Amino acid sequence: MVDEKYEKAKKRVEEIKGFYSHLIVYVSVNVVLVIINLVTSPGVLWFYWPMLGWGIGLFFHAMGVFVFSKFPGKRWEEKKIKEVMKDMEEDK
Repeated sequence: MVDEKYEKAKKRVEEIKGFYSHLIVYVSVNVVLVIINLVTSPGVLWFYWPMLGWGIGLFFHAMGVFVFSKFPGKRWEEKKIKEVMKDMEEDK
């Protein structure tokens, strides 16, 4: 039981860590793209296109880590299975 909780917590921390790594890379790369754009062709701003596209992906990554993980899913299923098993044992 303790190992199971530890593994779930470890997996959750890895998910959060993965998002923050993604965020750091997103910001770093986009700062470089803005600099390149403004130095090489300040009259034509194109940096926002990759920023927008990647930003949409980052948004969904955040939603998956921080919002949708709270909705019924694996955790709910596991909790419900344990509840049903407990009810079955009590019925015997």
